[in-house]
Amino acid sequence: MISGVLLDLAGVIYDGEEIIPGATDAVARLREAGLPIRFVSNTTRSNKQAILKRLDGLGLSVTGDEFFTPAQAARKWLEEHDRSPYLLVHPDLVPDFQGLAGGQGKALVVGDAGEAFDYQTLNAAFRELIEDAEFLGLAPNRTFQDADGKLSLDAGAFITALEFASQKRAIILGKPSPEFFLLALASMNCSKAEAVMVGDDAETDVAGALQAGLSQALLVRTGKYRPGDETRFRPPPTATVDDISAAADWILAEHNTWRRE
Repeated sequence: MISGVLLDLAGVIYDGEEIIPGATDAVARLREAGLPIRFVSNTTRSNKQAILKRLDGLGLSVTGDEFFTPAQAARKWLEEHDRSPYLLVHPDLVPDFQGLAGGQGKALVVGDAGEAFDYQTLNAAFRELIEDAEFLGLAPNRTFQDADGKLSLDAGAFITALEFASQKRAIILGKPSPEFFLLALASMNCSKAEAVMVGDDAETDVAGALQAGLSQALLVRTGKYRPGDETRFRPPPTATVDDISAAADWILAEHNTWRRE
């Protein structure tokens, strides 16, 4: 039984500045079938409002309640633990952390800072950690598909470097953190047993969702997907499909089979 769908964005819904062919129709078909959707993205180079505006410009209307990002999870953590953020993130993400002023110390927040990842900024972040700051990693992704169509280093490499130097483990707030998946599912009253995840990252999207307890996860051959990804990580995908359109076909076939039974 499928009663809720989690969709990644980059590489599944859009690629660079272009919508992936069939994505808008695929989302519409899932909605018409009465399946609630949550968009769960590890993107940390843009703030939430900018991404929502971008989706609208691509012809896909998504509300703030349907969209979950690691920055949202980090902001919630900082508020609950009364910490002020020391940010090592892309400048475009900074607005998502405005207005936070914790009183019980600091927390280093690391996202995909892009060109800001240089020795000076990394060393400053390292010094915050050894001076007792908490350590929050927005996402541990190894790579992302860059604007030129090639893979580039993502935040995971820099989080790992800071962990090695400081001997502190980062609290990961985005995928594949089980809490991140479960937060999205809770928002639509969907159990893990009735949820499916669709992503282009076999490690964080697919294996991460299955390790978190979701019953099914689909890998698409778009975005950062590379041949062989379906066998590279464990657990393997429930199915590997060409794109979001094929994923919607698969989900609707499963959903309709259950309804007939």
